[in-house]
Parts: sequence; structure tokens; C-alpha cells
Amino acid sequence: MLHRVIYASEAVGATGVSTLSIAQILGHAERNNRRDHITSCVMFHQGHILQAIEGSRTDIDRLIRRLLADPRHAGLRILIDTPIAERVLDEPMGLCGEPAVMLSKLGLPCLSNITAREAEIMLGYRKAA
Repeated sequence: MLHRVIYASEAVGATGVSTLSIAQILGHAERNNRRDHITSCVMFHQGHILQAIEGSRTDIDRLIRRLLADPRHAGLRILIDTPIAERVLDEPMGLCGEPAVMLSKLGLPCLSNITAREAEIMLGYRKAA
């Protein structure tokens, strides 16, 4: 059975700020996600991270344990954790572009207080793009 987890966290240090840090994160994550049959997309905005992950329960749990231990994240909170009938994400590791535009559609200034409902809506925006 497939599951979807969407989490939000605070980026620590230069995580998600520089092009180099984003490229490194995407490269490592893509390799690991391919290995673990996980599809995902991530958004970086003003020191915050929002990521949607789809895959098997076992693989997602293993990834979440790695993220919780990752010093590049602080305050990781699970917004959505639910079984799904099919994937909406088709890449091992995609980058959600134009976070400010997506946030403005919801009337949010940043990701710091995003709710589960708002995260689902943003995932829908990404799918529609």
C-alpha cells in the first residue's frame, strides 16, 4: 500500500539558501529515493522546507527517521500522513519552483505556519502546473 507524508521543517544554516546546497540536497535525495522507490517534491522558502513524499510505509518511515536525525532540519512536523490509492508525484526528487507565487495564492507570507489543508492545496497546485 502506498502512503503520502507531507512535512514542514526549518532549514538550518545554508540549507536551501544557496544554489549549491539545493543541488547537493536534490542530488543525494534523488539517488536515495530511486533506491527506495520514493517519489517526492520539496520547496525551500525563507528558511523553511515543505516536502511531499510518496512510497511504501516502510520506505517512508526509514526516510523520516533519516530526516529527523539530519542536522539540516529543525522542528520537523508531519502535516499529513495518509494511505493513498495512487501517486500524484512522478519524480524521485522534484523541486517545487516559485514558492512565493504558490504561497501568495493561499495568502500565506511563508511556510512557517502552513497547515495540512494548505499543504494539500499546494500539492494540488504543483500537480496542475
